[in-house]
Amino acid sequence: MKSLQSNGNKIKEHPYRILLVDDEPDVVVGFEICLEDHGFIVDSFNDPVLALSSFKQGLYSLALFDIKMPKLNGFELYREIRKIDDKVKICFLTAGGVPGKVRFDTPRGGYQDRFIRLPIENEVLIQQIGKIIIRS
Repeated sequence: MKSLQSNGNKIKEHPYRILLVDDEPDVVVGFEICLEDHGFIVDSFNDPVLALSSFKQGLYSLALFDIKMPKLNGFELYREIRKIDDKVKICFLTAGGVPGKVRFDTPRGGYQDRFIRLPIENEVLIQQIGKIIIRS
């Protein structure tokens, strides 16, 4: 098991559990390999409706959602997940640009912006995820 670091801050040994939802199977496989190689437990779905129906409160440290998906886009999935668990950290994956200044209510009444732009190098992905898990 590895330690996760962000900006010199070392956080405890993990496994952290991550929910990954992307309708592109190749993206899911690539992310799964990278994240699992770094000690994360990954539950992945290509169907956002199935991901939502399988979601359990308190199970995940982080949820990664593609923005553009059929049936339920990443923002819609975000809103539904928030009804179940208002504490899970959520980050959006996008191959396009970040759509303006998008803001989301957080459980503490503040706002947060969290996007990972694709493509992304594996080490950069792990660094960004570490920062997200550590803060808040």
